[in-house]
Amino acid sequence: MNIPENLRRIRSFVRREGRLTPGQQRALDSLWPRYGVEASDEKLDLPVLFGREAPTILEIGFGNGESLVQIAEAHPEQNYLGIEVHRPGVGRLLQRVEEKGLTNLRVMCADAIEVLNHQIPDNSLAGVYLFFPDPWHKKRHHKRRQVQPEWAQLIRQKLKPGGILHMATDWEDYAVYMLEVMGQAEGYRNLSADGDYVPKPDCRPLTKFEQRGQRLGHGVWDLMFERTD
Repeated sequence: MNIPENLRRIRSFVRREGRLTPGQQRALDSLWPRYGVEASDEKLDLPVLFGREAPTILEIGFGNGESLVQIAEAHPEQNYLGIEVHRPGVGRLLQRVEEKGLTNLRVMCADAIEVLNHQIPDNSLAGVYLFFPDPWHKKRHHKRRQVQPEWAQLIRQKLKPGGILHMATDWEDYAVYMLEVMGQAEGYRNLSADGDYVPKPDCRPLTKFEQRGQRLGHGVWDLMFERTD
């Protein structure tokens, strides 16, 4: 699979960054050297980065990091690398990592496409999470959606055979779109028994936002695809 370096010039995010709280700034200043990973053009040596050999899962766009922290705490046998472009979310995640004393989580503040292209080795990831990405719901903005055919193949290149791409969205239109893109993507198998969506797996924590949405009758759609070759 030959993925071009200029996979996509159109950004799937906008840097609407809020002001850092004093605690978030302190976390960035003091904890980044321990848990942060700098963006570069060098491939990451994941066993060296985490100090051990273990399955590594990448989360793209972790927001404030609360779900990622819960997952990493519940699964100490696995390594987790989170990528987020917004510094307040990175700062908040670092605070929680320190509070929980987690040793199996590292964080990057960077564009995920650049990281995937330049720093993540091929056939290295046990899983990739994409939870509640910006749906870019206006039709003219669909080109900004994270999930695109080229993106699916880039993720496939980084997953090990048998690795899982797990996505979730609370926008039904985006869920349908994800299913269409992934249904046509070479080298994947849908893990849904019905060929569409899977029940919410226990590995994905139920967020406060999602709980509020459920009370209001809003749906959430989970999709899980396995790399087959």
